[in-house]
Amino acid sequence: MPADKCNDMQPKQEEENVAPSMPIADVVKAVVLCSAYIAVSSALIRFNKFLMHADRFPFSMALTSMHMLVSFCLCLVFYMLRPSSFPGMANTEGKKLLLLTWFVPIGATFAIALYTSNQAYLYCAVTFLQFMKEGNMIIAFLLSCAVGLQVLSRVRAAIILWIMAGSLMAVSGEIKFVFVGFAFQLVSQLAECSRAVMGEFVLSGGGLKLDPLSYTMFVAPTCLLVLIVGMAVTWDPRIPAALLAWRWYILPNALLAFVLNVLVAATIKEVSAMGFILAGGCKDIVIVLFSWMFFGEHVTGQQCLGFTVALTGVFYWSYLKANPSSDTARFAERLLGMPATPPQPTENTPLVKEKV
Repeated sequence: MPADKCNDMQPKQEEENVAPSMPIADVVKAVVLCSAYIAVSSALIRFNKFLMHADRFPFSMALTSMHMLVSFCLCLVFYMLRPSSFPGMANTEGKKLLLLTWFVPIGATFAIALYTSNQAYLYCAVTFLQFMKEGNMIIAFLLSCAVGLQVLSRVRAAIILWIMAGSLMAVSGEIKFVFVGFAFQLVSQLAECSRAVMGEFVLSGGGLKLDPLSYTMFVAPTCLLVLIVGMAVTWDPRIPAALLAWRWYILPNALLAFVLNVLVAATIKEVSAMGFILAGGCKDIVIVLFSWMFFGEHVTGQQCLGFTVALTGVFYWSYLKANPSSDTARFAERLLGMPATPPQPTENTPLVKEKV
């Protein structure tokens, strides 16, 4: 081949050998979504804690029902005004059975998560509940392993024990420990992680690939039906009077819940269920600091230490997930007696080894 042609091909080969990187626009979008989720979720948690006081509106089933009712109504209004904002609706045509298969369990787990998390506010401080949520990543990972999305290894098992140790240290350091509140929060976390894993299937695959608004439009009525049944079983005659008295607080609370529902779906679609759980770890830091500094919630030294240990494990997990071939990852594998992971092939890796 002539030399000039070789020179012409060399820049092209160098361009092909450059590993594709994540576009800056996608990185910015993910950061903005996660930041918005953290801000709105933190605000709603404090708002719910305020409303769930015994002297205000301590009816978690009714409160979450209002959230879903407002979310569904707003989705219907937006769909009538601008159907182009719901591009995923076209993927649902002729798939009624598939929709029921996914959204019945998603709606049920969402209803359970909403009710039990709000119920936990009646018994426990916000900071204590955020300490417990450090176990969400473990729950989500084990559920992902159960459905074949993740694989358990020694390194991952060690980090799980690491996070569990920190979470248990933070939880056991609670001065006013109430088992009922602990149980409600644990059930809420199991349901929330189950919903996140199933939501990832629906938003990114599962034959639907819905957009966030379409997802919210389908999940809100199914969740509302479950909550209505629960509200009928646990009906309290004081609800109508309390709803009337606190309506100007409950309405903005429900609007904020709608914004959060859309942001949760958008975040899961953009960064996956595990990325959503990791963003929740950052949210926990914000809420704990905010509750301690501005609401006077007591935090012991043991809880601070346990929270730090758990968070370190969470961020170490995310680092290893993003850099599986790093020196840190290989050191952890050698330390736990795992066989060395072969380097990942690149475009520069020859297909056939040259004979000596």
